[in-house]
Amino acid sequence: MDAATTPSAVQPDYPQLVERIAETHRQGRVRIYQAINTTMLETHWKIGQYVVEFEQRGQSKAGHGEQLLKRLSHDLTRLLGKGFSRNNLSQMRMLYVRYPICQTLSDKLSWSHYVELIKVDDPLERSFYEKQTLREGWNVRELRRRRKCGRRQPARRHHLDPRKERPVGEIRHVRP
Repeated sequence: MDAATTPSAVQPDYPQLVERIAETHRQGRVRIYQAINTTMLETHWKIGQYVVEFEQRGQSKAGHGEQLLKRLSHDLTRLLGKGFSRNNLSQMRMLYVRYPICQTLSDKLSWSHYVELIKVDDPLERSFYEKQTLREGWNVRELRRRRKCGRRQPARRHHLDPRKERPVGEIRHVRP
């Protein structure tokens, strides 16, 4: 054992040094993950945009999308490798359709979160689940479970009168 590794050579603030380095490393890993996630979301959104614009060719509606996705899947997989199944391309396309403005995508949610969210047809309901996922920190499994159970509080069904704190139009029973 040399002098640098003997217990008497370790200074009292050494554990803080180790923790500081470990915390810096953990924070760096989180930032790397966020950067990768943001880039992946933007890339998938852009691919979806290219597909939709190619399908539509200036028209408001597209036709023959399945054949295009099948061919694209084949060609892109051969050229770039995994990640371009017909299903993945369909999800990228739907990401663009459901979120036509790329900046509305949250870098706090993963691609897997968005795969679940794009399955929701109703924009109000999709927005609810997106906000709840962000607010509550739901992982993808929890988001899927909540959607399946239908545990959402529909904002549009019960508009509260702030003065009475009960649904507008609620009948109040009064005893004679």
